[in-house]
Amino acid sequence: VLLRVDINAPIDPETRRIVNDARITKSLPTIRDLADRGARLVIMAHQGDALDYHNLVSTEEHATLLSGKLGRQVQWIDDVAGPEARRRIASLEDGEILLLDNIRIYGEELTTFERDVKLGPEAMTKTYLVRHLAPLFDLYVNDAFATAHRAAPSMIAFPRLLPSAAGLLLAAEVEGINTLLDAPARPAVFVLGGLKVSDGFSMMGRVLGDGLADRVLTGGVLGVLFLMADGVDLGGPTEAFIADRDLTRYVDEARVLLAEHRKRISMPVDVAVVIEGSRRELPVADLPVDQLIVDLGALTIASYEAEIASAGTIFVNGPAGAYEHPGADVGTRRLWAAVAASDAMTAIGGGDTVASASAFVDLDDITFVSTGGGALIRYVSGQPLPLFEALRD
Repeated sequence: VLLRVDINAPIDPETRRIVNDARITKSLPTIRDLADRGARLVIMAHQGDALDYHNLVSTEEHATLLSGKLGRQVQWIDDVAGPEARRRIASLEDGEILLLDNIRIYGEELTTFERDVKLGPEAMTKTYLVRHLAPLFDLYVNDAFATAHRAAPSMIAFPRLLPSAAGLLLAAEVEGINTLLDAPARPAVFVLGGLKVSDGFSMMGRVLGDGLADRVLTGGVLGVLFLMADGVDLGGPTEAFIADRDLTRYVDEARVLLAEHRKRISMPVDVAVVIEGSRRELPVADLPVDQLIVDLGALTIASYEAEIASAGTIFVNGPAGAYEHPGADVGTRRLWAAVAASDAMTAIGGGDTVASASAFVDLDDITFVSTGGGALIRYVSGQPLPLFEALRD
């Protein structure tokens, strides 16, 4: 059995070691189930990307961590689809597990390849990875929900050549998200923030237009962009921050959303800056300010806490502010505490979202923690996911 997982982990830039193994832990049920059934199991995974180069390391440490968590050996090879890898695959015994090296050592698995070359699934069956590995296997299982939005050979080509199935994690992710989408307990509150505002904007049109969201609470850079769309002069440092990151283009999108759904979109009524190490809050009416806006103010935080406390369903993507910095963490910390304390169905996803939640609350207090970031956003937004299309085909 060829198993595609997503155990891509954050890497310490200095030590080049894994600093969070949450996705590795999430992958265990499918690996254990297949090995316990006697499968000769080969695991295929990526780590990092050309766009995220310091994370582009081998999967050797992943094999060590998997071995410890499973209580059984996970072999590892410094090869993916070359002659030695193929020899090792052919020699596996029933119940043995082999983790291949980082598949992104091949250019055809890089995000830049997907973006620039644009091969279809049939053409991808002729790539080096697929044509060398597919003949060695009876079955293909995909458990990589977090990569479901990537049209890479390892994700969409093997299902054209082998009987294929979803893994246990992939199925659980879809079930959990569908609970959020199909019959959310009301009111449904979406808390959207962070710096990666493309995620928030990509879903807001759908969740507001389809009536999925009763209230959207905006924070982080997303909230700042909505203030700009509402005609607020934020001040030079904040507007330069937005312009330098080419985010000004989202102001028009925010303006359209406000025109159509203003009554259901909450914007900050006060904000925070840090001056010489001290936090200072000021009402939006007192803007502009000559410092960078880094967090929500106390009045906004209290208002959002009340919305969260009365919610039946809560979805969070992105922190409320620059929580990594002293004085800018108040909004993120308090809103996560409110979410964790809620009796509502709570769902979160995205790397920075989960990292910020982990910094302030126990993730066991969250109903559903998705391994996906981009894949989760696209699924919630109603956009097609290449993996799902490949499995259906």
